[in-house]
Amino acid sequence: MNDEALGRIAEALERLAPAPAAAPDFTASAYVWHADPDSLQPVETVNRVDLSLLVGINRSRDTLHANTVQFAKGLPANNALLWGARGMGKSSLVKAIHGDVQAMQKDLKIVEVQREDLPSIGRCLALLRGRPERFIMFCDDLSFGHDDAHYKSLKAVLDGGIEGRPENVVLYATSNRRHLMPRDMIENERSTAISPSEAVEEKVSLSDRFGLWLGFHPCDQDEYLTMIRGYCDAHSVKIDDETLRAEAIEWQATRGSRSGRVAWQYFVDLAGRKGVSLG
Repeated sequence: MNDEALGRIAEALERLAPAPAAAPDFTASAYVWHADPDSLQPVETVNRVDLSLLVGINRSRDTLHANTVQFAKGLPANNALLWGARGMGKSSLVKAIHGDVQAMQKDLKIVEVQREDLPSIGRCLALLRGRPERFIMFCDDLSFGHDDAHYKSLKAVLDGGIEGRPENVVLYATSNRRHLMPRDMIENERSTAISPSEAVEEKVSLSDRFGLWLGFHPCDQDEYLTMIRGYCDAHSVKIDDETLRAEAIEWQATRGSRSGRVAWQYFVDLAGRKGVSLG
């Protein structure tokens, strides 16, 4: 084969090869990480509520807020695992605290990573490493099931391997499970493994790598009603206390649960009936 033919083949291969990925634009305050192809997609408007509207989680709020302020200032800070009851504001708290602290520390960014994209997390960290900005890496509803090896990728954020975790990145994750895996999976591996303690140690110890464990528990009725009244006041929705109480209690009874999410869902219905826009 002559040089001319080889040149044509090389040119054809270059045309087929994907173009190099554009450098990320770090002017936004929030991003979503996508893999294949790798990209940091800017988020124009973050879906969040004001920090003052999150009721009944004062201790977790204050602890995570202080940790985030430290991190934003370039001081040491811990990775945080927010675990516990569904609908009690775990992900809402992360986004609200980012918004509150970012208003003072403009270089604080948040990057949401989906659980299914965890195997690509090392490539995301490579883009963030060495940047002047500070990044909260946020993974919502994190958990691992049977034969799920995604947890190994998460160690790149928590431990960082030989390079170490970038000093400008901290991980905040939410989960319904304290140990990120179902109890029956833990018990099954303990009962069937040759060395039961070693069989689950690697997965259970993953949650131990979070410096902060913040527990979220079901709210009582007074907290539930206080949440709704706070939403009403913030959005100027007029309703007397007696009617609100009766309707809200009936709403939670039909849902079979009482939580911040249920409180918000009732409020959305109420605002709609009152003709009040939440946009």
